[in-house]
Amino acid sequence: MTALQSFLGLFRRKRPARKAELLIFGIGNPGDKYKGTRHNAGFMVVDCLSGLLINAHTVHDALFDATRGTLSGKEVVLVKPLTFVNRCGAAYAASASRFGVPQESALVIVDDYHLPLGAIRLRRGGSDGGHNGLASIREWCGENFPRLRMGIGPLPAGAGSVDFVLGKFDERETPARSAALGATAEAATVFCTGGIDAAMNLFNRSR
Repeated sequence: MTALQSFLGLFRRKRPARKAELLIFGIGNPGDKYKGTRHNAGFMVVDCLSGLLINAHTVHDALFDATRGTLSGKEVVLVKPLTFVNRCGAAYAASASRFGVPQESALVIVDDYHLPLGAIRLRRGGSDGGHNGLASIREWCGENFPRLRMGIGPLPAGAGSVDFVLGKFDERETPARSAALGATAEAATVFCTGGIDAAMNLFNRSR
């Protein structure tokens, strides 16, 4: 038995849970210090989606906080890791294991400064693209998990990427940020109703 299997087995023994159909995992950093930063775009989308859940209730865990309910007739769990971005793979693995959701039914929502604010891209798997959160999930679970990238860029000329993603959107970006969050939440909803192919066909185009 591998260390990962032992780790996840501990969660299954201690915290059994009724299975869910789908899981939406928003990448971000916990704590008030990081609230509203570009790196927490995944958290913001999860917050948008939580308002759409029917019969929602919260689930607390050592590695994540979750909201569970019905979305478009499907049993969905929305997850925010309590680990930092570069260690969120443990929270992803634990939440998928606890709720019995296979990787192909667990959508990861992540920020991407390589895409302009307002652009979104869906992929069924692949490389981490230099994002530490995706790299952490790949380390735990491999690369075959669907992901939805929300553009937060472009990175200004001469700016450091760390300072940029840990900074907050400025007031001039508010309308574009709101539109981007709405479009990303809509794409996640289509994933829930029709799967990754339906979402890719609708949203992997210029908007």
